[in-house]
Amino acid sequence: MFSAPAPSTSLGPPATFLQGRAPILLLAGLYVCKAANLLKPVKDMAKNCSGCAERGAAPDRGHLFGSQRGIEMNRLHIAPSVIVSASIFIVGITLAAQGKYTVQVPNGLALSEFKGYEEWQPVAVSHPESKLNLIVANVVMIDAYRAGVPANGKHFPDGSRIAKIAWKPKQSAEAPFPTKVPDTLAGIGFMVKDSKRFPDTGGWGYAEFDYDPASDTFKPNTSIQGNDAKCGAACHSGAAAKDYIFTAYSRR
Repeated sequence: MFSAPAPSTSLGPPATFLQGRAPILLLAGLYVCKAANLLKPVKDMAKNCSGCAERGAAPDRGHLFGSQRGIEMNRLHIAPSVIVSASIFIVGITLAAQGKYTVQVPNGLALSEFKGYEEWQPVAVSHPESKLNLIVANVVMIDAYRAGVPANGKHFPDGSRIAKIAWKPKQSAEAPFPTKVPDTLAGIGFMVKDSKRFPDTGGWGYAEFDYDPASDTFKPNTSIQGNDAKCGAACHSGAAAKDYIFTAYSRR
């Protein structure tokens, strides 16, 4: 599970590039159009004041500030417009973030089953030759770790989820000594404990997703998982005595 090859860096067809991006592109366009409409009254005011200057007259107070009725109308128009524009922008960002959760291993696990992994607590780090990995787990699994699992001989409960976030490393440009730091995201590996769904793999289901920085999208790593959630079972059999989990909860 944790030996995924380096992700493809090709941009791929237009459909791949637009995966999960159409909503944010559309909403961003609406936001720009709304902002342009809000600026129109300011442009008109500047044009009118310019006419006053050409005639050698002082700027008309009406040009600068408008009538009292105009001021009130602008307040009524601009305030809701700003709120609507901000709402469109926020919704667009939310939809873009949700786009990656539509990815699924064929006949296997979906990335949406691990939604919120970005906020999970760290378990430990690992450093294989070509990657920097951060291992994180959900609260169910963290609580089990802190209770002594698996060193106490017990198994992680159903609902436990763990993720390995892998980056390609690079040399730090600021550190005064040789230091590797994360560079480009390479991919994410997941495990979920569900004894009823995965009785023949120790209760664990597995998934690997590669990240393509060119298109900012995830895709299943089908080179190590054909069409199911058993891709890491053979690899993790060496840790069967620890409930198939390699990473111990590091002291902190």
